[in-house]
Amino acid sequence: MNRTLDPSRRSWLESANPGSTDFPIQNLPFGVFRRAGAHGPGTIGVAIGDQVLDVAGCRRERLLVSLPEHVRQACLESTLNVMMALPRAEVTALRERLSDLLAAGTAQSPHRERVSRLLTPQAEAEMLLPCVIGDYTDFYASMDHAANVGRLFRPDNPLLPNYRWVPIGYHGRASSIVVSGTAVRRPVGQVRPQGAESPRVEASARLDYELEVGCFVGRGNPLGRSIPIEEADGHVFGLCLLNDWSARDVQQWEYQPLGPFLAKSFATTISPWVVTLDALEPFRVAAAARADTDPQPLPYLDSAANRGRGGIDLKLVVGIRTAKMREAGRPVSWMTQSEFARMYWTFAQMLAHHASNGCNLRTGDLIASGTVSGPSERERGCLLELTAGGTVPLGLDGGETRTFLEDGDEIVIRGFCERQGAVRIGFGECRGTILPAERPAIRRQGGPPAAHPLTVTS
Repeated sequence: MNRTLDPSRRSWLESANPGSTDFPIQNLPFGVFRRAGAHGPGTIGVAIGDQVLDVAGCRRERLLVSLPEHVRQACLESTLNVMMALPRAEVTALRERLSDLLAAGTAQSPHRERVSRLLTPQAEAEMLLPCVIGDYTDFYASMDHAANVGRLFRPDNPLLPNYRWVPIGYHGRASSIVVSGTAVRRPVGQVRPQGAESPRVEASARLDYELEVGCFVGRGNPLGRSIPIEEADGHVFGLCLLNDWSARDVQQWEYQPLGPFLAKSFATTISPWVVTLDALEPFRVAAAARADTDPQPLPYLDSAANRGRGGIDLKLVVGIRTAKMREAGRPVSWMTQSEFARMYWTFAQMLAHHASNGCNLRTGDLIASGTVSGPSERERGCLLELTAGGTVPLGLDGGETRTFLEDGDEIVIRGFCERQGAVRIGFGECRGTILPAERPAIRRQGGPPAAHPLTVTS
């Protein structure tokens, strides 16, 4: 561990000290921002307390002169891609320098006034996507989720035969990944209602969220060359929160034989801050233990390091704030609390498997964990599980119920790590509000296509 993780370290910025923030000086997650109302490209920053430190500004103010020139140049980019591709040791050195500039009682205190001028309140910052995301792959790494969903359709055999042997995933759509706070329009798709002989095109009536964690690839691998599991952590830049919005009625009709397509590709929401592996080091834990009756991972998916420290003790919560709650001034109604450490497959195993056939992962690629669920009812990471496929309405604070999402519903995901002897760190929020659907464009004779909003309630 490096000095940025010292639990006794404090910042001269009071809002960055433990007990009041997701972003103490031990965290320092990276993101891309611009001042609210501004236009043009973003600037690389780190979250510190309730502020954003302008990392590019630190470079321009010559506060990073101890770092190699190519590291300083990476700080001037408008996305994190160049920084993500740096060796982990160089990102660690950058974090150490930023931490020293923000720490109380260090030799850098003469720089405090200059650093203060480079702070922007988070409330005045517009967060952008942290990097250019070239590819996006979504896994299915929670056995609890796979079993919970499987029981809805195959009560006697919920898990398919390959689940315990291979990390299951599908290639998603990178172009529709949006940053937290972006509204999501209810998708229109082809569905076949129960009992109908033929499908029809309509707004999804079974819109769902999925509680997930995202992993950003740092250093990629050449085409044709695999990533040994022992080296997988060296290809990870950091993690974020992720909501894999899902149209369950579209999914049910289209997914055979090739899996998810339009039911998933309309939107995926991520949190804006990327928490580095450095910041997560105090919260690394053993990979989830397998049942005695389960097979052990095949050799390319197994290592002593992964068994001992492949998991991350990350706690996740999901809540909903309906339109009625907002009108009444009521807070978020929390529905789920789940634990990422329970995942059957670790991110190291997902990356090693993804590249095992020679697939080239590239800097900025996003790997999602799949829905994070647990065995108990309140650990289930989507409404499909919480409502038993829409048959058991979920009660919310204030008396409302939901089977699936209604227009105006806002989903809020939060995540945090804490353990004795370490400072609690958080991921911020991953938020998205559902807008009404639009009808498919119908071309009028002599005129342009017309689109009309559709309002759907579950």
